[in-house]
Amino acid sequence: MHIQQFSQHPNHNEFDHHAHWVMIVPPDFFTHAQNLPYHHLFQQRLNRRLAKTSDILSIELPNALASVVSLKTCTPENSFFEKLCLARELIEAHHSYLPKTIAICIAGFPAKVATEFADALIAAIGAVQAALPDYRKQPSPVWYIEKVVLYGAQGDFQQTLASNAGNNLARYFSILPSNYLNPLIYREKVLALAELQHWQVNFYDLDALENQHAGAFLAVTQAAEQAGSGILHLRYQPKINSSHHKVALVGKGVCFDTGGLHLKNRKGMAEMHEDMQGSAVALGTLLALTQLQVPYQVDCWLALAENHISPTAYKPHDVITASNGVSIEIVDTDAEGRMLLADTLVLACRQQPDIVLDYATLTGACVNALGTRYSGIFTNREALLPQLVATGKTSGERVWGFPLDADYDKILESEVADIKQCTQESEVDHILAARFLKRFVADSVAWVHIDLSSSHCKEGLGHIPTDTTGFGVRYSVCLLQQTALWEALD
Repeated sequence: MHIQQFSQHPNHNEFDHHAHWVMIVPPDFFTHAQNLPYHHLFQQRLNRRLAKTSDILSIELPNALASVVSLKTCTPENSFFEKLCLARELIEAHHSYLPKTIAICIAGFPAKVATEFADALIAAIGAVQAALPDYRKQPSPVWYIEKVVLYGAQGDFQQTLASNAGNNLARYFSILPSNYLNPLIYREKVLALAELQHWQVNFYDLDALENQHAGAFLAVTQAAEQAGSGILHLRYQPKINSSHHKVALVGKGVCFDTGGLHLKNRKGMAEMHEDMQGSAVALGTLLALTQLQVPYQVDCWLALAENHISPTAYKPHDVITASNGVSIEIVDTDAEGRMLLADTLVLACRQQPDIVLDYATLTGACVNALGTRYSGIFTNREALLPQLVATGKTSGERVWGFPLDADYDKILESEVADIKQCTQESEVDHILAARFLKRFVADSVAWVHIDLSSSHCKEGLGHIPTDTTGFGVRYSVCLLQQTALWEALD
């Protein structure tokens, strides 16, 4: 997608040159915008229709192209999440036409605010034109927008474009049906991508994990009939390494989750092909950082598995030992995600990264606490928590911080092992899951755990128009691009 930028407002000829326009202006803008083409028409329509409604105004201009304009009046105080929501509405107004070019006019705002609106619109355009899985005889046409002409705002949108690419990749993998994405197929697809992106690759198959004494991971996979489960390690190495920092991304990649012997009911199993979305977000974040050519090493660890029911499945009250020597009493076979992540986090920490970010569709308790519009966040560096939450606001992918106090460990005490996997009560399972995972993170490593309660939000979220959101890519890129984060870690 090519972006052509102009700091000034469009003139009459420019307005008439483009068939599709998106406009954002303050509420009283047209009362004093005498030099903007068609300002009398816009004001007339606003007075007629929007005096009593906040809906988007959509009109055709009286020119040869009958240019379609979607217009919204906004105040500068809109949060960035609200800007993303608005951007999606404005872009969707043009969807039925599938135009190749969209012109944008942002007028009447300070430069910083205008750039934020522009950034939100670029993000929405990138999200709507994702090519997602569709197996119908007549698939919906993919809307490819080749050119954006931006008036009234300027900026460097490379971070947004890279985040779009990462999010679209995450949604693509997450939407794939489980018979099109078992662990073996998933690995093959990622290996093809790794070759294109020049990532270093290492795969820990079950034999290798046996050698690593990764009992937590192996316990989950012992019921699966298909081969292919394991931990896929990808590495981006910058051509010019001007930073000594190292980042690790860890993702839960359960391609289908039956719940194991604690079998899910029909409703609970409905979207379990998306239980691998944590791994897809980690992968999408790696892609975005690679496209941005960040100056630090990024390792990505994908825990690829399925949670099946069979006579060989792991059982309640089994005691297994993870690769760091911690013994675990099994309580619920449907709490498989934390088991897979346990050994994966141990492996990631052995590379001594400065920070580990892990992503997982981990607990229903987090959904109960926040719904599907926020995701939950935990960290072993309490001083980082305000910055982590603030990043959710500035990125538009909102997170809420939860406590990680040590006294929660009392609930996970076991009489036969070092720790219980979980408890039979689930009121604070999101906190207990984070406390469990912390046992497998080296104290020397800063760790951020994101419980993806907003991975699936009906009718989309922010600028994302699909129920599957790919939440976390935009957030992570925004976080890792902040100088303040690295200053806090040094």
